[in-house]
Amino acid sequence: MAYENKSMSLDSPQRKLGWGKIEVKQIENTTNRQVAFCKKRNGLLKMAYELSLLCDAEVALIVFSS
Repeated sequence: MAYENKSMSLDSPQRKLGWGKIEVKQIENTTNRQVAFCKKRNGLLKMAYELSLLCDAEVALIVFSS
């Protein structure tokens, strides 16, 4: 693949692909932690539901919150 514009070549540090990596660590603020948990839980439930519909499979999901 040849690029006309040399500034947008694959070697250029300006070109970014996809999501960047984030550090995985516990969220210290309890309110922010609870909000993040609710969002992730809802996303997980949605994905499990979609999997059951697309693959005609029974999906069991257990989520604990302390």
